[in-house]
Amino acid sequence: MIRDLFSTALVRALAAHTPRPVPTYLLPPPPTVPRTLPATVRANGLRIEYDAFGRPGDPVLLLVMGLAGQLVAWDEEFCARLAGCGLRVIRFDNRDMGRSTWFDDAPVPSLFAVIRAARRRLPVEVPYRVPDMAADALGLMDALGIDAAHVLGISMGGMIAQQMAIDAPHRVRTLTSIMSHTGEPDLPHPHWRASAALMAPAPRDREQAMRRAVDAWRVMNGPAMAVDLARTRHMAELAYDRGRNPRGVIRQLAGIIASPSRAEGLRRLRVPTLVIHGDHDPLVPPEGGRRTAALVPGAALEIIPNMGHALPPPLWERMIDRIARHAANG
Repeated sequence: MIRDLFSTALVRALAAHTPRPVPTYLLPPPPTVPRTLPATVRANGLRIEYDAFGRPGDPVLLLVMGLAGQLVAWDEEFCARLAGCGLRVIRFDNRDMGRSTWFDDAPVPSLFAVIRAARRRLPVEVPYRVPDMAADALGLMDALGIDAAHVLGISMGGMIAQQMAIDAPHRVRTLTSIMSHTGEPDLPHPHWRASAALMAPAPRDREQAMRRAVDAWRVMNGPAMAVDLARTRHMAELAYDRGRNPRGVIRQLAGIIASPSRAEGLRRLRVPTLVIHGDHDPLVPPEGGRRTAALVPGAALEIIPNMGHALPPPLWERMIDRIARHAANG
């Protein structure tokens, strides 16, 4: 109880430095596209839950979510708008999240020990790393009979998408890496406010969890753009009701920290690549996106003004147009 009150007050104080949320952003209605109900397949030896938007015959765009995010963190309207561009959009739960396999029998690593080992370039034991999660996504493609797909990842999902392109370039038609980085140890660290909001213990009470989600996303959204209150609460409600896994978040984060740099693989990459990053990202500073684009031969870089570590609705039109053109040209 005391822990929840303290962590809630902390994140609320961190959010006070950001714009107040707007009730909701009013956008034109999304196109009506076919949808599938959530389904589960076996992939890479795990249970993976996914769903899809768009016509079955259209080129596939695989969306890879970031740390702690479930498939529902991809806003349904955002997915429908992408599908309206002639893409078959598939979103899924990464391992240890949502309704995909949880690694309950695996130990929860000490993040302090993992960080210390990474800084000293020492080996460290973690349940899995980014390449294992990339193998999950490729396994999902196998299970769905998809030979090759356009792959878009956000944050940790961008790392997974990069690894997919490195490990299986013939299966990635185009790569889009959003608000992510290369895994190199000399990149700038997150802003302390973003780190504190990320690491604050999750509330156990449902209503407190909803408030926390709004405050945490205010921090991640950065200092320039307000959070959409209705959409953020709705996403948090869906995630809470599907099942939260705080231990899984720690395992995912440990896997990120313990993963090797992708720099050499990115230098050799010949997959058409688009890198998108916000100039106000407090969690993954823009240098991470610039470095990614600098390493991949021929990569396009788009730095979006006022964008933080989120996909706010006012930026959807610009981002969707850029993603769809990248896929069409790839």
